[in-house]
Amino acid sequence: MSAKTFSAYLLDGATGQVVEAELWDAIAEQQLSDWENEWMPALRAIMERMRVAGLGRDQFPQSSHWDWRRKVEHFRGLLANPCFSVVCQGMTQGMMILDTLRRARLAPQYQKPIVYVEYLENAPWNRRHHQPGEQPRFCGVGSLLMREAIELSRREGFKGRVGLHALPQSIPFYVSHCGMVDLGTDASYQSLRYLEMTPKQADAFITKGSKK
Repeated sequence: MSAKTFSAYLLDGATGQVVEAELWDAIAEQQLSDWENEWMPALRAIMERMRVAGLGRDQFPQSSHWDWRRKVEHFRGLLANPCFSVVCQGMTQGMMILDTLRRARLAPQYQKPIVYVEYLENAPWNRRHHQPGEQPRFCGVGSLLMREAIELSRREGFKGRVGLHALPQSIPFYVSHCGMVDLGTDASYQSLRYLEMTPKQADAFITKGSKK
């Protein structure tokens, strides 16, 4: 079944101009090919520059070991795990896998259903913190995917509730930019920090994006 595409917009990192993009309701072979042939060489180049600059491995991109082909194959055909991707100028700029069977942990919404973000990754050339002094090629990819997670939560009747475990490098994005609540380290899940979003926080995030 072919992916459905929806109009979306990103910002050109160099000019600040709005550029047209597409949100796909799938991670198709095109995305996996882009990951293998474009993302991975770019990641290796970034890590080599960081190594030459004397930076420790703890500062390398923490998602560099993710195997998207294996992840997509693992979740293929599971209705509870919808996938999404962002395409701009013919290239995959971001991918996301969700889970609609999880339950909330935050006290005000404890045990209510949420949309859980299994994986969300931005293309290497869009990550400002891994390329000091360079402008990201496109801005807004992560926000676009998070908005879709919220909208799916709303469509499922979950009122915008979203949860995820965050890699340390991504915590500022989720807490400061998205407004999620940090519930602390989860010893049962690779000691990653667990974050969650309430309906009120989801509304605020969507409203903030609509004003830009």
